[in-house]
This record gives sequence, structure tokens and C-alpha cells, in this order.
Amino acid sequence: MLYKIVISEIVGQFIVIGGKMPLSSQAKEAIMAEFKLHDSDTGSPEVQIALLTERIKQISEHLKVHKKDFHTRRGLLTLIGKRRALLDYLIKVDINRYR
Repeated sequence: MLYKIVISEIVGQFIVIGGKMPLSSQAKEAIMAEFKLHDSDTGSPEVQIALLTERIKQISEHLKVHKKDFHTRRGLLTLIGKRRALLDYLIKVDINRYR
């Protein structure tokens, strides 16, 4: 079976294959701008949850194509656990922010 690999560009020390990489800086900035609580907010639970959600979406799409990629599946479950912990924290601290 032949596999076609498309290398779109080399970024720093990473090779981007088909444009899939962890969230780009522009994507992170857009997410942070949407969910930030104040001007310099980069680490509030809302922002972290939004960033994790976007990363989880990317990995889920990857796993739809690569069904036997169990290492990535384990990483996905770790990210889901982190997001769940942040959501539980948000519920405990301020239920209105959770909603």
C-alpha cells in the first residue's frame, strides 16, 4: 500500500504535514480575544477551556482518519480530563461563569 505524504512547509524545527499542527498563534489569539475576562487575560479557566476544546476538536478529526493511533487517543483522553477538571473548578468557584 502506498501512502502519499504532503509536506506543506517547514516551520522552525517542526515539519507541518497537511497543515495540521497544534493551534497556531493566530488561532490562540482569536480564542483568547473571544473568551478573555479582561485585556491581559491569558490564563483564566474560560480561556484554558476554550483552547483545550479547540485542540480536542483537532485531535478528534485526526482520529477519525487514523483510527489505530492509540498514542494520540491517550493524549486526547488526557486533554479531556484536564478540561473536565477546569470545568469542575469553574462550577465550584462560580456557577454563573460556568453557564
